[in-house]
Amino acid sequence: MKVVTEWGKLDLIILTGRPAAGKSEVIEFLRGMDSGHRRKDFGLGEVCELDDFPFVWEAFEIDDILSRYGRPRVFTDPDYTFKDDQMMWALLIERINLEYQKRLARDPRYLEPRTLFIEFARGGPSGIRDALTTLDPAILANASVLYLDVTYEESLRRNRRRSRPGQADSILYHSLPDKKMERYYRTHDWHELSAGKNQGFLKVRDAEVPFAVFSNEDDKTSDPERLGPALFEAFAALRAQRSPLRES
Repeated sequence: MKVVTEWGKLDLIILTGRPAAGKSEVIEFLRGMDSGHRRKDFGLGEVCELDDFPFVWEAFEIDDILSRYGRPRVFTDPDYTFKDDQMMWALLIERINLEYQKRLARDPRYLEPRTLFIEFARGGPSGIRDALTTLDPAILANASVLYLDVTYEESLRRNRRRSRPGQADSILYHSLPDKKMERYYRTHDWHELSAGKNQGFLKVRDAEVPFAVFSNEDDKTSDPERLGPALFEAFAALRAQRSPLRES
C-alpha cells in the first residue's frame, strides 16, 4: 500500500552498498542539515533510520550470553561468523520489516513528517537482490534506492580506517576483519541488478522501485563541500522518478 504524503517528498530511502561506502555518513550529514533546506532542496523530511547492524550486534551478544551459560550458540560461531549465511541475512531484513510495522502501528502517520532511511550492506552473487525481495511490500511501494558505489578495495581500506577501540558496537565505527570482508563483500550483484545504469527502476516482485547511484570512490562523504552538491543531484534524480508513481 502506498502512503500518500506531501508531493515530491521522499518517504523511504533504501540506502545500500558495501561496508564503509559512506552510508551512515550520508545520514548524519542530512540529519544535521537545516530542515527547511533539506525539505525544499532535497525532498526529505525529518531524517530517521533503520539499520540492520544493531540486529547483527544483538545476535553476537545473545550468542555470547548463551555460551556463558553453557548453551549452544544460535546465530554465530565463536569468531562471530554466521552459522547460516542465507538465513541470517533474511532474518536481519525481517527484523527491519517488523520494526517498520511497529512504527506504523504506533503512528499510522509516521512517514508524514519524516523520511525513513533503511540502511544495510550486502555482498555476494545475489545479496542486494535477496535483501530487496525480502523487504515488506509496504516498504517497497514507497521506497527509492540510493546505492553508494565504491570498489571492494576502497571499501576494505575505509573499513580498516574507521575502526575505533571500544566502539565495535557503533554504527559509524564498527569494522569487520579482512577475512569477513573477503567472505561477504568482495563480490556483489548491484551492477547486474541495475544493468550498469546510474538511475532507473528496479523490478522487485510487483514493485517498480526507483534507484540512483551515488559514486563515492573519491570519498565525498569526508568532505561536506563536495558531499552536499553531489547528494542534491542524487536526490533530484530520485524525486523525478518518484513523481509519476505518485500520480498513478
